[in-house]
Amino acid sequence: MVLTDIEIAQQATLTPIKEIAETIGLVEDDLELFGKYKAKLSMEKINALKSNENGQLILVTAINPTPAGEGKSTVTIGLGDALNRLGKKTVIALREPSLGPVMGIKGGATGGGAAQVLPMEDINLHFTGDMHAITTANNALSALLDNHVQQGNELNIDLRRTIWKRVVDLNDRALRKVVVGLGGAIQGVPREDGFDITVASEIMAILCLARDITDLKQRLGNIVIGYTYTRQPVFVRDLKVEGALALLLKDAIKPNLVQTIEKTPAFVHGGPFANIAHGCNSVLATTTALKLGDYVVTEAGFGADLGAEKFLDIKVPNLPKAPDAVVIVATIRALKMHGGVLKSNLQEENVEALKVGFANLEKHIENIQSFNVPVVVAINEFLTDTEEEILTLQQLCEEKGVKIARCSVWANGGAGGVELAKAVLSEMEGTSKEFSPVYDVNDSIEEKITAIVQKIYGGRQVHFEKKAKMQMKNFAQYGWDKLPICMAKTQYSLSDDPTLLARPKDFDITVRELVPKLGAGFIVALTGDVMTMPGLPKTPAALNMDVDSVGNAIGLF
Repeated sequence: MVLTDIEIAQQATLTPIKEIAETIGLVEDDLELFGKYKAKLSMEKINALKSNENGQLILVTAINPTPAGEGKSTVTIGLGDALNRLGKKTVIALREPSLGPVMGIKGGATGGGAAQVLPMEDINLHFTGDMHAITTANNALSALLDNHVQQGNELNIDLRRTIWKRVVDLNDRALRKVVVGLGGAIQGVPREDGFDITVASEIMAILCLARDITDLKQRLGNIVIGYTYTRQPVFVRDLKVEGALALLLKDAIKPNLVQTIEKTPAFVHGGPFANIAHGCNSVLATTTALKLGDYVVTEAGFGADLGAEKFLDIKVPNLPKAPDAVVIVATIRALKMHGGVLKSNLQEENVEALKVGFANLEKHIENIQSFNVPVVVAINEFLTDTEEEILTLQQLCEEKGVKIARCSVWANGGAGGVELAKAVLSEMEGTSKEFSPVYDVNDSIEEKITAIVQKIYGGRQVHFEKKAKMQMKNFAQYGWDKLPICMAKTQYSLSDDPTLLARPKDFDITVRELVPKLGAGFIVALTGDVMTMPGLPKTPAALNMDVDSVGNAIGLF
């Protein structure tokens, strides 16, 4: 009988987090404890670590996701455990799960099998309250905005042009478009509004990119909440509430320390989605991990066209260094789906479909190489993989001049990642090249988006709808055109059409709208029908969840 992830996690013996902290040179006074097995690192300690040398940084990314599963977080955790087995002082840095996918269909973000971070139930549910703090700060701003309008609207805010939305950390499609302020004069001023999921909030992005509390406060002040009747931007600093928002986030900004099943220290902090935000854990968590470990293994959301591109073009400028190596996770199953095989037929050997689907992995390899960063491919193994399929994939990667390693961390934990760890260490010993981003941040918005579409996605050209064209003109006038670009795009395809798998050719990308995220420090480009508030599936994962009489979680994956 194969145990579920939660059963494996519940059978694991946790070590007090104080002892885990000691393995990376931390003492109890450096920690703010949340029970025995979770802690936040104090800002005093984070500041004291700034003079430490940086460790080596390994980024884990993947091919475009499929229903077959890729296991990027699982490989990240297993690789960290494997490096520790090899005597390398390693720290892991991951994103926090959102309750939206946890209760919906995608699941949690704590890995799987023998490669998990613990306590799994806590991390996947309320954890240390970071998501709730971000939700509260976001909605406090909404309340303060509506109150300002109710109390006379001194800033002359045009309610038709407010762009700040409320949030909730759940998939709730009914909240995408709402009207607030109904019921008469004392209930507020009626206006159209809407909800995003918390991980799409700009405050989430800000928390994950801020270097310290001072930077956090400045970024919060830079949030654009809407425009005046003369179409001038209105900022949070105009409302004079950035201090109050920062106060609500003073604990949430501190990275959370937990452990893997194999006792590897792991910072789990921040959780923006990569299809609608920048998809990386916090700068503070990654930077702190670099100061404490000789090696840091981190991940970026969804496929390399989204998560890795944003990590390299948006997050790296805020980090002490670029990655020393990138691991691209692929599975035989997922590559066969990119090659046209139905999920119901994936257990059958199909070398030809694998060869067709390899085109997706091939493009991601080329993309990472274009950044001048060493690449290793990880085959996340499944029992249904055949030797012929594995040998075929190995040969295809070798023809591209890329190292490839088999990885069985779900079944075997760190032991199943040793081959991958050795391959990554070998690649990192090579001659270092100068990191090269996709675009020059000083290019125009149109030039930057076109560079991403043509160089990373392999598209032909970009079509800008009327609204996006007008916004590009206005943003240039405001001086916002020199910011990085955060593409909001389907994760399932290199294109903006989720049905175009593998490596589509001769496609165009349509940008329908731009959203200024000045606090985060980037411009979001909305493509396709990507929603910033997802919906629940017909049969949500929540239907399988329960709790027993002593408080143990049931059915949580």
